[in-house]
Amino acid sequence: MKKILIIIAAVVVLAAVVGLTVVRAQAGYTKVLIGTVARENLVSVVSATGQIRPKTYVNVGANAMGRVTRFYVNEGDRVKKGQIVATIENVQQEANVAAQQATIDAARTDINSYLAAEKTAQANVDHAQADLEQKKLDYDRAQALFQAQVMSRQDFDAKKAAYDLDVASLAQAKASLAQAYAQTESQRGHLKTQQADLKVNQDLLNRTIAVAPFDGIVTNEPIREGEMVVTGIQNAEGSTLMTLADMSVITAEVKVDETDIVNVALGQPADVTVDAIPGKVFKGHVTEVGDQALLRSSGQSTSQSTTGVEEAKDFKVVVTLDQPSDDLRPGLSTTAKITTAHKDDVLAIPIQALTMRDPKQLKAGDHAGTVSAATSSTQQPSDQVQGVFMVTKTNGKDRVHFVPVTTGITGATDIEVTGGIKPGDRIVTGTYHVLRDLKEGALVKQDTTLAAPQTTTSSSSS
Repeated sequence: MKKILIIIAAVVVLAAVVGLTVVRAQAGYTKVLIGTVARENLVSVVSATGQIRPKTYVNVGANAMGRVTRFYVNEGDRVKKGQIVATIENVQQEANVAAQQATIDAARTDINSYLAAEKTAQANVDHAQADLEQKKLDYDRAQALFQAQVMSRQDFDAKKAAYDLDVASLAQAKASLAQAYAQTESQRGHLKTQQADLKVNQDLLNRTIAVAPFDGIVTNEPIREGEMVVTGIQNAEGSTLMTLADMSVITAEVKVDETDIVNVALGQPADVTVDAIPGKVFKGHVTEVGDQALLRSSGQSTSQSTTGVEEAKDFKVVVTLDQPSDDLRPGLSTTAKITTAHKDDVLAIPIQALTMRDPKQLKAGDHAGTVSAATSSTQQPSDQVQGVFMVTKTNGKDRVHFVPVTTGITGATDIEVTGGIKPGDRIVTGTYHVLRDLKEGALVKQDTTLAAPQTTTSSSSS
């Protein structure tokens, strides 16, 4: 038993000696994460959420007052241009069209009778013309015989009277023909009037029949069969039959944070994902960038807001999908990742390695400072510079030295460095709490309990 206690005491003493040795060896060192500066491909992406919207949609309104007799389509159905989608009661309109059509048919029959009368009148004219020619020959012979004193005056007067009668008959026949022409033209005028009235009645009937103005999908039916509809202002309650969306051109309308909108421009590519269709990415490009800030709480434009409350703002951005899908529906929640910058083979470091220091304090020997995930040199406070702590070996020991750097585009985890360091340099990459209080010239040692962040191709997400 005594031997066991001696052995345990020896182990404890040995452990204490080893621990004391380790503590002394690490005294004066700061445990940090150390990484090597390398080149990589960097992508800057702005992420925003919104919903799927068709580029064109229309509210099919009621053009006549009455009860909806039938809906031929339901919400979600696809329709073709000119397809009947709904009807409103139209008994009177149909009766008016039928009566007007009958009137037109009767007018056409009258025109046909007048055309027959024209032919009869023309035949009478031809007959009178032939009689007149015959009577003219008889009159000319009678005149010659009478002058030769071969014919009596009584016979000559009879020939002359017959000739004068045929002249009058021809004139009468021509007048009848002209009257027949006039009656036909008059009836044609009446027919045109009746046809115009038919167009009016047909239009009134058509107003009770709703048709699709283009190929699309039914996205909303606010009323049901049997309910009354009235003509009125567009979108007014009781005047809209349904909403149709043209899904040939589909957009993702998203809201981009005001801090990111300056990086978004027309034509930039975007990857669009839809919550309802997981695992599928739709390619698109930016086609509209709003110039009016929208209040995040209400969605109202700041130019229309009457309050002076300061709050976060967004800007509307429209991404048009390159290849629309039949699976998409208006209103589906979506996320658009817009690529605002892309650089290959650039020098990059983890964002958390970038820190801010006051140069006056560094020169004065007060090395305490703060850390900030600055994304560009333009966002620095005027009295501080951004930089990294470079690790160099001095007498076999690692020491840190603050080096100012200039930066470029920002990814999700890495940021481009355009000056101040070079590939292969060793820098302190973390942790945040250590960087916050790290001092110039401090001795450092790699913290093996944490893995150093790797510099890989990354994207910004904001």
